[in-house]
Amino acid sequence: MKKNHNWGIIGLGGIAHKFASDLNDVEGAQLYAVASRTLEKARNFASEFDVETAYGSYEALAKDPKVDIIYIATPHVFHYENTMMCLEHGKAVLCEKPMAINAEQLKTMIQASKEKSLFLMEGLWTNFMPHLQKVHQLNQYETYGKCLKVEADFSFKAKFDTEKRLFNKDLGGGALLDIGIYPVFLALKLLGSPQEMEATCEFSSTGIDISNQINFKYASGATAKLSSSFAKTTPSKAKIYFEKATVEFGSRFHQTDKLSITTDSGKDHIDFHYPTHGYQFEIEHVQECLDKGLTQSPEMPLAASLELIETLDKIREQLGLVYSEDWK
Repeated sequence: MKKNHNWGIIGLGGIAHKFASDLNDVEGAQLYAVASRTLEKARNFASEFDVETAYGSYEALAKDPKVDIIYIATPHVFHYENTMMCLEHGKAVLCEKPMAINAEQLKTMIQASKEKSLFLMEGLWTNFMPHLQKVHQLNQYETYGKCLKVEADFSFKAKFDTEKRLFNKDLGGGALLDIGIYPVFLALKLLGSPQEMEATCEFSSTGIDISNQINFKYASGATAKLSSSFAKTTPSKAKIYFEKATVEFGSRFHQTDKLSITTDSGKDHIDFHYPTHGYQFEIEHVQECLDKGLTQSPEMPLAASLELIETLDKIREQLGLVYSEDWK
């Protein structure tokens, strides 16, 4: 049975604005409360999206008994403490990717959600978009044979600013955790964990990876060539090579609504035509899980998030990319 759900958002940056915009289009979803570190910012956000309640602290929102689920959109270095605080106050959580800085943090978060029987999911919105659902089905049913190779890149030229999150190591900055997570996720989604991996990167003066190149090899002979960068702007496309077809994602591959499929018979184009940012698919799924009383998603299970962060940990080990959270 479908219910109405009161959502709260903590962390009111650019992603939160897009999320709030799409949430307004989802049946049964009500953006009831928002929180920022400053009450003024929260009130401005609340005014923009017609939100009933604004808080100047995250904990105040988490304590509100009217809030059913909280979307965490803070910088990812804070995801662990924010999630643990929300769970402690009995709230279901959708936490923006990456859900944690490392696997040890995520294991603690998962354990807390299980002990309290509370819903917890990583907000990797791409997983729920029509284009990726389609490719996942093609792979699952081997419509064009087995997957042989994944090529994926996500890069854009970012203005160097040591105060901004992308280049600030204290805020979990770096290309891998911010945008490289998407190519890595795609390879894991279609091919699983690799048997071998090789990773190299270029560091910025602030100690974060400004660009990286990652290669996966599998026992089956399949491969993945993955990259991300803040140093240049690219089409940020992805190609999936099956035995009998090549599937190409539109730009930018993690949020596109377009696919092209090339076979011996020619090329077909698919346009999924959604006029939003694409967060509504994720939001709808979360609400379906809550309606069913689930504590984790069958489509984005916690085991998948753990596999993802463990893979990112292994890549960081090869890169020599260490955050202060790794020592805690």
